[in-house]
Amino acid sequence: MKLKGLKNASGCMCLLIVGALFSFIGWRMGAANMLNTVMHTAHDLLLNTCFYLMSICVITGAIGKLFVEFRVVDLFEKMLRPLMKPLFNLPGMASLGAVLTFLSDNPAIITLSKDKRFASHFKKFQFISLTNFGTAFGMGLIVIVFMIGAGYYVEPFIGFVGAFAGCIISTRCMQHFVLKAYPQYRDEVAVDFEPTSADDGSEQTPLERKSTFLRTLNSLLDGGKMGVEVGLSIIPGVLIISSLVMILTFGPSTSGAYTGAAYEGIELLPDVANVFAGFFDAVFGFSDPHQIAFPITALGAVGAALSLVPNFQAHGWIDGNAIAVFTAIGMCWSGFLSTHTAMLDSLGYRELTSKAIISHTIGGLGAALVAHWIYLLYMLAV
Repeated sequence: MKLKGLKNASGCMCLLIVGALFSFIGWRMGAANMLNTVMHTAHDLLLNTCFYLMSICVITGAIGKLFVEFRVVDLFEKMLRPLMKPLFNLPGMASLGAVLTFLSDNPAIITLSKDKRFASHFKKFQFISLTNFGTAFGMGLIVIVFMIGAGYYVEPFIGFVGAFAGCIISTRCMQHFVLKAYPQYRDEVAVDFEPTSADDGSEQTPLERKSTFLRTLNSLLDGGKMGVEVGLSIIPGVLIISSLVMILTFGPSTSGAYTGAAYEGIELLPDVANVFAGFFDAVFGFSDPHQIAFPITALGAVGAALSLVPNFQAHGWIDGNAIAVFTAIGMCWSGFLSTHTAMLDSLGYRELTSKAIISHTIGGLGAALVAHWIYLLYMLAV
């Protein structure tokens, strides 16, 4: 009976919150205008943003698969390996996770961690922090290519440096929290692994010989197919999260009246941002209160956050600093609120989810701060 009562209470609470939110929006815009705006906004996002993002995912997926096939990933991994221990307190093997998540998405680190040979190189506290480490680079290539496509060439790479710094902060914070709660994890190995003849490659059957042309073609097509899957997975976040965020960000039409057209809204988020303008200016360097919508959306889905950029450009609400900060916080957070629970659950450490979320929130803010100040130094230099 008690469980049934809790279910009823949660259902009533959900209904109350959803009803209050849309009643407030409908009261400001008019019910008919609100519904028309939601549908028109979602339709326009699907046609002009989701398919554009999907095309980027297909291209970057093909490039990523090509890099894997011809061992460019191994080259990057060897270059990054010396940085792992001094910066992230992780074994050199972790650099492979950074490269793979940068080329694809957050869950790639979990797929890699399921390899017992890979996991055996980590202590338990290091292994758990892989969730934060991998998330900070998720969809990095897609974010950078999108920003370059928007006409910014230096700022995305400044943002990448900021995301790198945010990753260090997040990973180190997570390790601190884990060791504070479980000191024994400092010396315990994540996975006990005894290599066999099959694991060391001595008895592996030789790979089928293929021409360079065929390997290239197969890599491009397979990578592009994976890009389509990533693009499809982005669509729900863009249509649901972005539509709501845009209604809360944008205002009425140029005439000041609501017409039910796409991208109209009640400007609630800018009003809230104005209250904390000093904080956002110091941490992010935001020049317009509407820009706060990007980091809020990136908490749930970075693809949805990217969909805000074209409209911000059309309204003249963003500058180079915003692009650098957007890239940093978009890469570092990359929708971690929607993935961290599942990622830690798959690793078997669900109870540490709250610590991972706190660590990554701090890391994302650190990424934004670093990107902002590097951009200021860059502007002084030029």
